[in-house]
Amino acid sequence: MKFIPTNSIVIILIAGFLSINSFAQEGYVPAEENLENREWFLDAKYGLFVHWGVYSIMGGGGDQGIAEWIMERKSIPIVQYEKLPGFFNPVDFDPAQWVSMVKRAGIKYITITSKHHDGFAMYDSKISDYNIVDATPYGKDVIGMLKEECDKQGVKLFFYHSQLDWHHPDYFPHGRTGEGIRDRSQSGDWNAYIDYMNTQLTELLTQYGEVGGIWFDGMWDKPDAEWRLGETYSLIHELQPGALIGSNHHKMPYPGEDFMMFERDLPGENSMGFNNTGISEEVPLEMCETMNGSWGFNIIDQNYKSVKALIQTMVRSAGYGANFLLNTGPMPNGQIQPENVDTLMAIGQWLELHGESVYGTRKGPVKPQEWGATTQKGNTVYVHVLNHDGGTLEIAGYTPKLKSALFFDDGSEVDVKKTKEGIILTVPKEKLQDMDTVIVLTLK
Repeated sequence: MKFIPTNSIVIILIAGFLSINSFAQEGYVPAEENLENREWFLDAKYGLFVHWGVYSIMGGGGDQGIAEWIMERKSIPIVQYEKLPGFFNPVDFDPAQWVSMVKRAGIKYITITSKHHDGFAMYDSKISDYNIVDATPYGKDVIGMLKEECDKQGVKLFFYHSQLDWHHPDYFPHGRTGEGIRDRSQSGDWNAYIDYMNTQLTELLTQYGEVGGIWFDGMWDKPDAEWRLGETYSLIHELQPGALIGSNHHKMPYPGEDFMMFERDLPGENSMGFNNTGISEEVPLEMCETMNGSWGFNIIDQNYKSVKALIQTMVRSAGYGANFLLNTGPMPNGQIQPENVDTLMAIGQWLELHGESVYGTRKGPVKPQEWGATTQKGNTVYVHVLNHDGGTLEIAGYTPKLKSALFFDDGSEVDVKKTKEGIILTVPKEKLQDMDTVIVLTLK
């Protein structure tokens, strides 16, 4: 597969006004449209993550949780992996169906993989023919098709983009991953690779109109490398000032980043072992989660999380002020797994009734606890009782001046007692809801 020299691409035309900084976009001041988009993002609360690429053909290779990592986990040589695009023909991909489903599910935005760690572009890239238009029998730009449909139906589209690349010859020295891929290049021009990446980002930001933002991943592979983040972030914000930049580097946000994400952990938790960082108070937050144990399509992974577990994770996430980005890995034919659609529809039905307590809210006055979480919208506080046997619920450290306290589902009054330590709510067992018992506190 050929890689066209970067100097033949439009990036050379804009390099003159970029502020090049090896670490981050120092002195970054978000544009007005960026700040507006941050508020929109905070209101949206719920997005769909889409991990889709030629790796879906292999369905995880018979192992749980591999999926999009199969090239690395199975040590597939580049020359052999390059055969996969020849089998990738998602003739059942229907972007209108995808986006309609997303809207019915109550989802407000989509974040889709434009390029994952295998280096294959899921859009019409001009700098390399290693992309879905030039290298597959399908020959169509699924990213462009999806963006057109998102625009029609009013859904924002974000692009996941991997900084790590097991395929590109200039991604050298190698990082922590991919050493088992036997025919990887043993030399390369790192700056040429960054130029290549920035050119692909330029394509994504100039070929498809206004996008929600860029969701970076992979910097953790070489955390001490000269990533030229200042240049990359300046490039993105120059081309699209409103685009939000986030990076899954598992660190506090660098200057130039507009939101902070947490992978498969609620903010402040670290069950995965790599979210060992603080929680930013300066930018919006987002957590991402899988429906089973895999990001990409895995044909044997039936370890699906329940609808209840996912709704409660969404609510706890909102309690921290964070968005919930729930993942699906479409099948190689272009369809979303029926099991995933069923789950999304069930969550959507719950949101149709209870979305008021999630959408447009900010983190509540009480940090998420074992019993549940709180969200807030103006002078309304929503108490989400997620794990409780009924009876009295003491909320220590919270002493609001209340105008009313009502059960969300039937509007009946909630008995509230004030103590020196906080308030005590009485939640009769017969009032408990399976997913989430929502209590609405209206403040004076």
